[in-house]
Amino acid sequence: MDNLLVKGSHPVMEKILSISQRVAGTDSTVLISGESGTGKELIARFIHNNSRRAGNPFIAVNCGAIPSELLESEMFGHERGAFTGAVGTRMGLFQLANGGTIFLDEIGEMTAPLQVKLLRVLQEREIRPVGSDRTVKVDVRVIAASNRDLNVEVEKGRFREDLFYRLQVIPIVVPPLRERRSDIPVLVQHFLDKHNQQRPAQPCKIADDAMVHLWEYDWPGNVRELENLIERMVILNDDGVIRVENLPPNIRSFISDKKIPRPTLTEEGIDLNQAVEEFEYRLIDEALRRTKGNKQAAARLLGLKRTTLVAKLRRKTSGSGSAPGYVI
Repeated sequence: MDNLLVKGSHPVMEKILSISQRVAGTDSTVLISGESGTGKELIARFIHNNSRRAGNPFIAVNCGAIPSELLESEMFGHERGAFTGAVGTRMGLFQLANGGTIFLDEIGEMTAPLQVKLLRVLQEREIRPVGSDRTVKVDVRVIAASNRDLNVEVEKGRFREDLFYRLQVIPIVVPPLRERRSDIPVLVQHFLDKHNQQRPAQPCKIADDAMVHLWEYDWPGNVRELENLIERMVILNDDGVIRVENLPPNIRSFISDKKIPRPTLTEEGIDLNQAVEEFEYRLIDEALRRTKGNKQAAARLLGLKRTTLVAKLRRKTSGSGSAPGYVI
């Protein structure tokens, strides 16, 4: 399997890999949160493939892509005549996933009535097909994912609180790519290697100035957007080198405002600790950019031990006192 999870070298991704490995040995329910394109399904598959269920089905369900009136039937099955068009008995995805894992993506899109039924499945480990008066026992591990903040959805009454806590036995939060820029060179090389295999006669590499542009870009589509770009660049490249002029206009014209800040002491005063942290993280970002994400080399540029740099990165990504937008 094309497993990008083990490719990330950022401390947060290393922690996610460690948690995923530990969780894989259990049947605990997992809730994976993060923006679209960050690799939530990849993490779910990693957990499944490293679990005792690996030899059984992994079934992914996009709860936002199936009409709400059909989702219950898709998940739990139905009896003949249960509704118009139900010409026969049909097994649901929970039954098809028996012994394995079901991945409920975009679970925040699920309607309130279906949330109630899913809660019962999680509690009782049994389903009731649509139109049936019997229940069916299922042995399925549930991994859910959402690109919404389900805490907020609960507060606004759009998601059941009891279901939220039942899903969030093991919470995993995947950061967007712009918050782990040191992974960009690693991912770029991985995607280059992957897509170069399809055209071995003319392998493609990326110029240093083009890599700087990729580092600076904020990647609203995250890892998925990055892979799509590299695939396109490899296919359309003529001379084996991806240069700045080959990049799409939105990346070439992207203006990054990551200059080292010059704090100003106003009449209201200044938060000196925050200003010092901002200055520090800008320098760390610059060192990582110059060394293409190599933490050992970046630490040398900054006069730090590698362990000290990693600790600062980990503290930064845990949200310790830093200003929004200043990311590593």
